[in-house]
Amino acid sequence: MNKVKLMIFDLDGTLIDSIADLAASVNHTLAHLCLPTLPTERIKGFIGDGFTTLLTRCLGTENLDKLDEALIAINAYYRDHLRDHTVLYPGIEDVLDHFSQIPKTIVTQKTVDFTLEIIESLGIAAHFDIVLGIDSTPYKKPDPRLVARIMEKYPCDIRETVVIGDGVNDILLAKNSGALSCAFLNGITHRDILLQHNPDLVYENPYELKLLLS
Repeated sequence: MNKVKLMIFDLDGTLIDSIADLAASVNHTLAHLCLPTLPTERIKGFIGDGFTTLLTRCLGTENLDKLDEALIAINAYYRDHLRDHTVLYPGIEDVLDHFSQIPKTIVTQKTVDFTLEIIESLGIAAHFDIVLGIDSTPYKKPDPRLVARIMEKYPCDIRETVVIGDGVNDILLAKNSGALSCAFLNGITHRDILLQHNPDLVYENPYELKLLLS
């Protein structure tokens, strides 16, 4: 069991299952632009680096001239539909309660306003002291300055800090900063891709975090 004094969580694919709402938002945007919609599984492979990168991947190079219009459309639609199907992964509330004495933060590629609306509506906002979105700083994952900013408020040994997420950039954020990396293998990113990056810890069910960390 690994002793930790600071927990940094990813959001999409780690705390929440949001694939259905993200895919619906992408396909609404594509339809708005009179472009073919995409299967959810294909969109899933593009998620993880914010709406700009997500739409760049979905539009393809031949439609990048529509990116600005696409961003307006997806933000407007997602604002009204971000909780249609989005739920906490089973066990997340129990895990957050279990680690109630350890400071917890969120670092996500989603914007802060969407993040706060989701975690407040799901009843977990009180667990997190700091929420950093893609619009919070000039840096984004896997830039270690994100972790350094958090540790200004919660100074501790970097090896007693854990970054928990389901993406390659979560693993790299931990490795780049010297923190412990903990990868969720049943999130958005395929487990084989995550395992190729040699995370320090892996888990398949949130409940397992109680056995891995203390």
